[in-house]
Amino acid sequence: MSKTTLDILGIETSCDETAAAVVRRLPDGSGQILSDVVLSQLDLHAAFGGVVPELAARSHVSALDHLIAQALDDSGVALDDIDAIAVTSGPGLIGGLMVGLMTGKAIAMATGKPFFGINHLEGHALTARLTDGVTFPYLLLLVSGGHTQIVLIKGVNEYERWGSTIDDALGEAFDKTAKLLGLTYPGGPAVEQAALEGEAKKFRLPVPMRRDPRMDFSFSGLKTAVRQMAQEQAPLSRQTIADLCLAFQTSVTLSLDDRLTMALTRFSERFPDVKAPALVVAGGVAANKAIRATLQIRTDQSGFRFIAPPLNLCTDNAAMIAWAGAERLAAGLPADQLDLAPRSRWPLDQNATAVIGHGKRGAKA
Repeated sequence: MSKTTLDILGIETSCDETAAAVVRRLPDGSGQILSDVVLSQLDLHAAFGGVVPELAARSHVSALDHLIAQALDDSGVALDDIDAIAVTSGPGLIGGLMVGLMTGKAIAMATGKPFFGINHLEGHALTARLTDGVTFPYLLLLVSGGHTQIVLIKGVNEYERWGSTIDDALGEAFDKTAKLLGLTYPGGPAVEQAALEGEAKKFRLPVPMRRDPRMDFSFSGLKTAVRQMAQEQAPLSRQTIADLCLAFQTSVTLSLDDRLTMALTRFSERFPDVKAPALVVAGGVAANKAIRATLQIRTDQSGFRFIAPPLNLCTDNAAMIAWAGAERLAAGLPADQLDLAPRSRWPLDQNATAVIGHGKRGAKA
């Protein structure tokens, strides 16, 4: 199977983007994105300051069939020529997952094509192999609205989680910080933009988990520190908001740098023969320029390559789901049965222990 060209239809409906794509895996293991269609629900949820699950699911129902038809049309590949159907089956919002799964199962049943239920995190984990041809093993830093993890990627279906958030995911912390400072949703871009006008060292905030021997993350306390500082400074001027955003973003980058320094050292000690090792970053928060700059400096100093897929492939998309399906098919992994159920929580590392606290989707079974 690995010597065959594979065309995979991917479907993604785990949160607030409805997406469909067709991806081709070539015999040499490289990939091509033949189509990638994404419909964002940002405007739909902006008024609520976050994603409303029922509205998200209804929007998926309305849009998905049309997006799949467009993805197939844009790719130039007929449905009969598709080799498999790959659909996100978790983790995520259960209503949205059900929409994608039911649609993908119907297509697989009607066409007789193999069906793969894909872990959303696996899509992120393998994207750099599609875009940059990264070879195993490598490290992944996943930073998004629902996930903050450091994962060792050893191979397809071989994942080892080294660190995870024990409370808020980083994207969630950005959103909540923006909300308490009166900024717009989504919070990540709003905080980053405000921070550009901030005065360095005007405010000092704690650096979460600094020097903790674990590689885990924690951002709830930092968010609380921002709220307490904002209350002390009330009423908040535009400049004070900018200064607080810069202080928050600085603490975040210092925390990431501290956690990753340990991870890169551990990787080098465990895989001393790997030439030009790679750190891959994925997830919507990977768009933050300050975070990217920090990671670039750290990897340069540690002798690692820093790889960040294009921004449109860091956020939720169906191309990464299709590619994960292609990788699993090429590796000879079995297709899933059509009675596969959606999973709102689904750890990428099946052997990982549950994190402390209430946990995050994908970090706790």
